[in-house]
Amino acid sequence: MSTGSNSLIWFRKGLRIHDNPALEHAAKGSDFLYPVFVIDPHYMEPDVTAFSHGSKRAGLNRIRFLLESLVDLDLSLKRLGSRLVVLKGEPSQVLIRCLKEWNISKLCFEYDTDPYYQALDNQVKSNASAAGIEIFSPVSHTLFNPADIIQKNGGRPPLSYQSFIKLAGEPSWASSPVSNALSWLPPVGNCSTTEVPSMEELGYDDSAEVERTPFVGGESEALRRLREYLSNKEWVANFEKPKGDPSAFLSPATTVLSPYLKFGCLSSRYFYQCIQDIQRTVKKHTSPPVSLLGQLLWRDFFYTVAFGTPNFDRMKDNKICKQIPWKNDDELLAAWRDGRTGFPWIDAIMVQLHKWGWMHHLARHCVACFLTRGDLFVHWEKGRDVFERLLIDSDWAINNGNWLWLSCSSFFYQYNRIYSPISFGKKYDPNGNYIRYFLPVLKDMPKEYIYEPWTAPLSIQVKAKCIIGEDYPKPVVSHDSASKECKQILYEAYELNKKLNGIVSEEDLESLKRKVEDHKNLESKSKRLKQTRTG
Repeated sequence: MSTGSNSLIWFRKGLRIHDNPALEHAAKGSDFLYPVFVIDPHYMEPDVTAFSHGSKRAGLNRIRFLLESLVDLDLSLKRLGSRLVVLKGEPSQVLIRCLKEWNISKLCFEYDTDPYYQALDNQVKSNASAAGIEIFSPVSHTLFNPADIIQKNGGRPPLSYQSFIKLAGEPSWASSPVSNALSWLPPVGNCSTTEVPSMEELGYDDSAEVERTPFVGGESEALRRLREYLSNKEWVANFEKPKGDPSAFLSPATTVLSPYLKFGCLSSRYFYQCIQDIQRTVKKHTSPPVSLLGQLLWRDFFYTVAFGTPNFDRMKDNKICKQIPWKNDDELLAAWRDGRTGFPWIDAIMVQLHKWGWMHHLARHCVACFLTRGDLFVHWEKGRDVFERLLIDSDWAINNGNWLWLSCSSFFYQYNRIYSPISFGKKYDPNGNYIRYFLPVLKDMPKEYIYEPWTAPLSIQVKAKCIIGEDYPKPVVSHDSASKECKQILYEAYELNKKLNGIVSEEDLESLKRKVEDHKNLESKSKRLKQTRTG
């Protein structure tokens, strides 16, 4: 046990030295500082029953990205005369034990809005307060404090981006540069600790994957990428989302800074100030919502709505979510998840997700639309779970917000606007190079058929060494009829939600399912009768 003034900085996200108010406060006036990261079995314990290698909650790519970020953080701490103390176990229990054993007088950690961490933090804070320990938990993962925005809006989260922007205004800290000035840290007191574990030490077979994500974790890499993109001032000034090529993979059309923001290897506040500095030096630049600055504000918008909406991560009992009779079709879900839908553009995106843990935002839009309101009508929660597991930038608020949006369950309601699984990719990549890379079984298919290989004559399929139905699957649905059917069900569901003022029971949804099924059977019967007469 160390004597003197002892502080503990608890890292969860915020895996950085720059703009880290919790770390700065922990260091101030302390004789000893314990920088702690807890390996949480909830996220890190291997799970052999999962559909891909990894834990119950995360795929190998994200676990590896986290460990790389921790190794980088440890090296940065060592340069400042400290080191990372890595512990393992249920975080609140581990922390409560450490507070007592190390005689901690000051506990610091970055505020986290995720429900899982809110519950953990309440346990730790309650124990620390009872022991008379000072607690400092600043908001530094987002540009704004979501609670402040909700308070400004009369206790409710703003449900549109524009209303959020109007309420938020300019961040209070933005007028002075964020702090990047740490040049030393107090030493770590006496404690038994281990180094950041390897994948193998955590119980993972790291040789299992043939192709890994090209994105390496850590603050050093985050700042390197940031400098690289910001050096092109014209690119920053003209950035306009949702434009960009979703088929560009060797040199992505976006910054790919989202995983670094997710883990807090990059401060969103520092990023915000860097963009503002560039915008002051150029004559003309794009504006929110499409600008690079606008993307950071989108992130805060979703954080705010998620924080202020009970049951944000599900359809049931979620006041801002349309109640829709989605299918729970495990076969269709597995075909989509594993890249076996028979639509090469969709399948290639899903293979990229498995291999890299990342894909372009428009590619995400395409596969999310296809799974839900576009073609398969499978519940958005199922797709959300797959993204939550496989994305290296998976972020609770943003992932749920995007699935609510793309399934037309909330925020966006123009369900007639569907991403075609055939023509959308073709306009960016007519030769199908993206498909050929991620689906090598189709690499020799002529470009005329690469997006619709089932239409290729058998002689062409033989020549391309890819027989549809044997080497590559037939389409799981007919896009034209499936999308028409999806639109009809959504129309009926919207009408039902309107009629019942959003208070839709499970019985109401089951009744709607039967109505739609009866309508479908009648249509099918009518079609057969027509064919019989003309025959």
